[in-house]
Amino acid sequence: MRATLVVLLATVLLGACATGPRNVDAYVQTQAARAPGSAVLSGAHYRFERGPQTVGQPAPERLEAMAASALARAGLVHDGLKPSVSVQVGGQVSAYWLDGSGWPGGYVRPGWTFGLGVGHSFRGGSVGFGFGGPLWDPSIPAYVSEVSLLMRDLQTGQIVYDTRARHDGPWHDTENVLAALFVAALEGYPAPMQPTRRVDVPLLPIGPAPAQPVR
Repeated sequence: MRATLVVLLATVLLGACATGPRNVDAYVQTQAARAPGSAVLSGAHYRFERGPQTVGQPAPERLEAMAASALARAGLVHDGLKPSVSVQVGGQVSAYWLDGSGWPGGYVRPGWTFGLGVGHSFRGGSVGFGFGGPLWDPSIPAYVSEVSLLMRDLQTGQIVYDTRARHDGPWHDTENVLAALFVAALEGYPAPMQPTRRVDVPLLPIGPAPAQPVR
């Protein structure tokens, strides 16, 4: 009976780890304009402006759909008729392989293993649980996901907001990770507390591409 309860508890714990909420840990760098140039940022109306496409970048309309959801959360309004700022977005994913000791550049990021033990003592049984690492197989690729948003004041042509977010991890659901990174990149908009910071955000569903206003 005791053994059955132990197996059941282990199954529940493992299921919770597998189905729990997934967060993206993002490393964000932001440069924001100071007053008076920053006045254009709060509640800004924007239009998308496309730059050259890079290798590993999703289709521009998909990137814009991901960014539009994050921009709306930050209080910006998509407006192709009377925008005050332009927004150029970028995003890409590249893969690399783990070596047996850690991640490239000396950044060691262990995975998790699960341990379960059953023992007996003079006073009865005992159960132990343990977590450790690493778990990832060096033959499985890891991914670097990056996004950027560059905003310009359309009246002056000056860059008023430049923000970027990056995540390293084993997940391959590319668009969901990029969508979460756009949210992380706009954390604290229009005046983040720190220019360089770590931001954790949940994976988010991707919205439809923003509708273009009738001209």
